Amino acid sequence: MDFHAEFFPKSFVHKINHRHNLLLVGSCFTEQMGNKLMTHKFRVLENPNGILFNPVSIAQAVTSYATGKKYEETDLFYFNELWGSWQHHTKFSNISKIKALEVINTSQEAAIGFIKKADWILITLGSAFVYEQHTGESREVVANCHKVPTDKFYRRLLEPQEIKNELLNMMETVRAVNAGVKFIFTISPVRHLREGFIENNRSKAALIQAVHSITDKEQVFYFPAYELVIDDLRDYRFYAEDMVHPNYAATNYVWEKFVEACIDEPSVQLMKEIAVVVAARNHRPFNPESEQHKKFLHTNLQKLRHIKNANPYVNFDEEESYFLREV
Repeated sequence: MDFHAEFFPKSFVHKINHRHNLLLVGSCFTEQMGNKLMTHKFRVLENPNGILFNPVSIAQAVTSYATGKKYEETDLFYFNELWGSWQHHTKFSNISKIKALEVINTSQEAAIGFIKKADWILITLGSAFVYEQHTGESREVVANCHKVPTDKFYRRLLEPQEIKNELLNMMETVRAVNAGVKFIFTISPVRHLREGFIENNRSKAALIQAVHSITDKEQVFYFPAYELVIDDLRDYRFYAEDMVHPNYAATNYVWEKFVEACIDEPSVQLMKEIAVVVAARNHRPFNPESEQHKKFLHTNLQKLRHIKNANPYVNFDEEESYFLREV
């Protein structure tokens, strides 16, 4: 008897390779995938605004990169002895207004330059709930509430059509500066249970409905990270202790499916070679001064140089410096 209904995502018509530039934006699940891509030496820029969850804030962030927005002092607010931005994660907040603005714009400038040459933009949507700040007669969606009391915000669930419009407008703006860029949308398998069980399901349904209404076979793709965890693994064993975030095993499972569906075969083979070198770099020897360890370092330095010569677009600067320093 089979107790597991395995799901095999469809292979993409166009696939990612190591020559491509990848911009990743969205929820904490984005960072988990981004870390794995960076470990395997893909060219990645991850979450220039920090972790974002709702589609409005994600669309606004990506649009700001495409339009070259520069943040000013008037874009910041002061709360709990910190200067922060409603469009950024709290990691950008600082006791100094000047420092906060500097960090925000440094990240912004990197994103502005990167989006013009990006081959893929991977967007992970976490929740269709938005928190809107009361500003007179208008309401502005915030990316992060920065622990400001909730009575300062109005919470509502976006309609699928609203989400669709936000994403379509964002893609149109990006294509004005980078016509050939491709998009991959995913829905985060992280469960937003603080909104409530029923509300979480309504939220994910709205996101799924909106994203599937804009996918095509050439430039806009959908990768089913959410379905792999919820419908394929479908077990609390694959969640962390909080019963909200997928655990290490679940994340690895989704990653393996992502590689199969989204990354081309030559890059998959190259990833295996890269993994050997990266593992060697992270190896902690019992006796660093032994001849055996020196030989180990020399062997892996040669492997690195062989891969580097065959694939000059892959950056091994950190690993090569380490081996040369330790050998």
